[in-house]
Amino acid sequence: MAREIVHVGRRIQVAVERVTDPNGHAVVRDIILHPGAVAILPFIDSRTICLLHNYRSALGERLWEIPAGTLEPGEDPLDAARRELEEETGHTGGTLTKLGTFVPSPGVMSEIIHLYVATGIQSGEARPEPGEDLLPQPVLLSTALEWCMNGTIRDGKTLVALLMHQRLAHSGS
Repeated sequence: MAREIVHVGRRIQVAVERVTDPNGHAVVRDIILHPGAVAILPFIDSRTICLLHNYRSALGERLWEIPAGTLEPGEDPLDAARRELEEETGHTGGTLTKLGTFVPSPGVMSEIIHLYVATGIQSGEARPEPGEDLLPQPVLLSTALEWCMNGTIRDGKTLVALLMHQRLAHSGS
C-alpha cells in the first residue's frame, strides 16, 4: 500500500491510497484521515435530552444533532466529551458513561466516534466556537426517538447514539 497526502486541512488530511485488491487489481482510493470525534447524548432529566438545532453549511440547512466535536491531538475522548458538552450546551458536571464507538463512513474516512451518555448535568451558558450556529433545545426522549423513525433526525451520530441508548435501556444493561 502506498499513501500520499494531497491536502492538509485544519482538522483532516486527504490522502490518495494505492492498493492491490484480493484479486490482484491495482486500486486507487481517496481517503480522509480524521483524528476522531466524540458525541454526547445529554440527559437534562430522566425524560428529556438536550439536542442542538445545528446549521450545517455543507448541506445549507439545520439538522437536529447531539453535541459533538473533534478530538485534539492526544486528547482523551472523555475529556473531549466534557469539553464539547460544556461548549455547545453549557451543561457541566454529572456522569459521562461510554455507550460505545462507531465508524460513520469507513469507505472513505478513518474517523471513529466515541459516544457517551451524560446524566446528572447542571445547566450553564453555552460557549460555541466562532462560526458555530447552534441552538440548544430540550426535547423529550420519546419525541427524539419518534424523530429517528420519521426522518426528522437525519444526523448519523445522533441516530446511532439514540438507538444504542434505547437498545441498552431495553436490555437491562
